[in-house]
Amino acid sequence: MKKHLTIYGILIAVFVVYNFFFKVEDERMNTVINIAFASVLFLYIAFMASVLLKKMKIKS
Repeated sequence: MKKHLTIYGILIAVFVVYNFFFKVEDERMNTVINIAFASVLFLYIAFMASVLLKKMKIKS
């Protein structure tokens, strides 16, 4: 699980660095990139949760 948290931390750091230093000048395109990146972050959270649930062997 530590590997997944490290990857997630790196993804968040890349997101913050992009928003501070590498913004696209076109506001609409910048919004699209931010929404896409946030979606990737939320999908990765879901992936980490599913891995954790499988490790705990919780069955519904």
